[in-house]
Amino acid sequence: MSRTLPEELTAPEVDVLSPMLTREGESWTAEYQGLTLRTALQPIFSISHKRIVGYEALIRAFDTDNAAVLPLHLFELPSSDAENLLLDRLCRYLHIRNYSDFQDQLNWLFLNVSPRVVSAGNRADSFFGELLKKTGLPPHRIVMEIVEQPTDDAERLRETVAYYQKLGCLTAIDDFGAGHSNFERIWNLSPDIVKLDRKLLTRATNDHKARQILNGIVSLLHQSGCLVLLEGVETHDQAMIAIDAGVDFVQGFYFRRPSTALADIPGEITDLDGLLKDYKNQNRVTRDPTRQLTSFFEGFFRNAVDRLSQGMLMGEACNTLLNHPAVSRCYLVDENGVQIDDTLVSDAMASSLDPRFRPLESTTSADWYRQQYLRQAIAQPGYLQITAPYLCITGAYMCVTLSLGYYHHGQLRVLCCDILANPTETAVRKD
Repeated sequence: MSRTLPEELTAPEVDVLSPMLTREGESWTAEYQGLTLRTALQPIFSISHKRIVGYEALIRAFDTDNAAVLPLHLFELPSSDAENLLLDRLCRYLHIRNYSDFQDQLNWLFLNVSPRVVSAGNRADSFFGELLKKTGLPPHRIVMEIVEQPTDDAERLRETVAYYQKLGCLTAIDDFGAGHSNFERIWNLSPDIVKLDRKLLTRATNDHKARQILNGIVSLLHQSGCLVLLEGVETHDQAMIAIDAGVDFVQGFYFRRPSTALADIPGEITDLDGLLKDYKNQNRVTRDPTRQLTSFFEGFFRNAVDRLSQGMLMGEACNTLLNHPAVSRCYLVDENGVQIDDTLVSDAMASSLDPRFRPLESTTSADWYRQQYLRQAIAQPGYLQITAPYLCITGAYMCVTLSLGYYHHGQLRVLCCDILANPTETAVRKD
């Protein structure tokens, strides 16, 4: 490729790049250093809408024998900032040209912009605005993806993102959760979409704690005003994890592989109805143990409350509960959420307490009002409340809490009982 561009580029360069594109059948190709470049599109699905809402444009390079060249090797070819900029813009030009002729005239096109171009290019990518004008593709159908990595000029990055947003495009931060990702970048750039790195999903596939962290990250991103896309979904189990995490969009080989046969993509079918049916069935199964837990312990729990309301002491009233091997502790709270006396710990739990968490064991006068299960019990006396499994602060083990508000001499009190979410695992960890 002998054609190069100067360091400072201007808007008319669209006309400089135009001769490098060639119409080939129903799509366009481009030439770069003896390689033929083609557009591949990978659909992005909305779980709730159960359909495609966008496509990520990926570059595919082929040599003179039509053998595929790895994208990594393609992007190692530029030897200067100007060549990096040229290749980046040539790829975007090719993708925009192909998408302008695409059958789907509704959904988004996700475009990657090279971080090196963002940090070393012009203060405003006027090229892109000219490109959209030339092709007639509305900017609101474009999502500009920026890969997270350290940059020497954070202000330049912020200005670049602001330019695309002002142009009318959506912006996305790519590979969040890997490398240099942080929420500070999210707050500074205010992207519309955050793409989670596939490593988060890989870890969540084999590690329950990582799955909880994934769910928490999605929740935080939503609270930050971002839609969330999880990429790299390759199996049915990972699709279930993605749905459970609450992400908005999914992308990956499980749903559809990237394809250069652009005309065939919109007609292909993905069974999201079946996937959601599987999730609903699976979710009912996972809720069953909680229902069973409530049914099993409710009689013992209400009996303890009846005894307490009649004036019986905590140790005697909760004796039956505390003798069950799955029960870790019982404690009483007043109407302000403040604990009355100290916690009663079951004999089984007392023998396996982890000494590393001894500073957290005493909870006399502890204030639990922040806990939702307690506020619900205070607001609805007489109704048994049960939580999802959570990390107990007094021993750093997973538990489920039963709580029930009742009146004693006209004063509202709440009996709480912690039940081990995984008794075997807890016992082993304490040894």
